[in-house]
Amino acid sequence: MIALFIYLLCIVCWLGGMIFFSAISAPVLFTRLPIAEAGKVVAGIFPRYYLMGYIAGGLGLLLAIYLAASRSARLWWGAAAFAIAVALAITFYAGMIIRPQVDSIRTVAEQANPDPVQRAEFDRLHHLSVMLNVAVMALDLAALFASAAALTPRG
Repeated sequence: MIALFIYLLCIVCWLGGMIFFSAISAPVLFTRLPIAEAGKVVAGIFPRYYLMGYIAGGLGLLLAIYLAASRSARLWWGAAAFAIAVALAITFYAGMIIRPQVDSIRTVAEQANPDPVQRAEFDRLHHLSVMLNVAVMALDLAALFASAAALTPRG
């Protein structure tokens, strides 16, 4: 029971944090602050944002594997573990590969007359980051769906 509770808490915190940041925090920051200032705030949030994903995803994955090994509905728990594993891999890629690249050109891209090549690269990396974020949210939702299916009594 405790393992299941912590597992669900991990997935819900991970997904909820992503939804809060994407749907509430970032839009408010970029509509209330100048772009350069909003970018600085977001750059300050991202290390903790990704750390939350690493911790919640890693612990959630370990617990999903444990639940797959120790409970009935192994196929559903295995599907949840697979979805979390892919989401965690994407999170590590986005946080450790893409984010540093974005950070390295962010200030140049936010200037009044940015270098067009660097601006295009920033836009490409930002778009990729957003798509990876959406993929992680979809995979977290899939993991929650599989978990609900695993917990549904069979009649």
